[in-house]
Amino acid sequence: MGRHTWGKTVGALVLAVTVAAASGCSGSDDEGSGKPSATAAAKAKTVTVEAATTTFQDAVTAFDTDGGCLEQEPGTCWDQMMALMTPARDLRAAMNAEKSVGADFWTEAYALIDTMETGIAVGEDKGAPAGAATLPEATNRDDVLGSAHKLSDWLDQHPIA
Repeated sequence: MGRHTWGKTVGALVLAVTVAAASGCSGSDDEGSGKPSATAAAKAKTVTVEAATTTFQDAVTAFDTDGGCLEQEPGTCWDQMMALMTPARDLRAAMNAEKSVGADFWTEAYALIDTMETGIAVGEDKGAPAGAATLPEATNRDDVLGSAHKLSDWLDQHPIA
């Protein structure tokens, strides 16, 4: 009989330890665990508008310096488009975190980044067919690349220090 009771007790303890380990046993958050919360991690990644602007404008300059998209065929410019979109997204995050000006200050910049996002949402570079300048729906390059250049100009005209 003692053996049977001891086995049940050990079994119950093993089950309790397993359940506690599986659930994390730390409550509903990681407070006091030494791990940064998701909010703290997001804030740590946000850079200043000044730094994000520099990074974005450096990407636009690199695009221009490297010759831009010379090929008209679809798919030949996707990497360059993404190389501009990534710092534009970081810039938007920095703009969202900037408290020295109101959201209305950023209206035009947000609109340009949104247009870039629309071009990227296509999921691929549609190329630049002959006559694309007269048929803007024929390409998504103008949405991404044209808006990136307009945003760079806007940032020059609206510096935040």
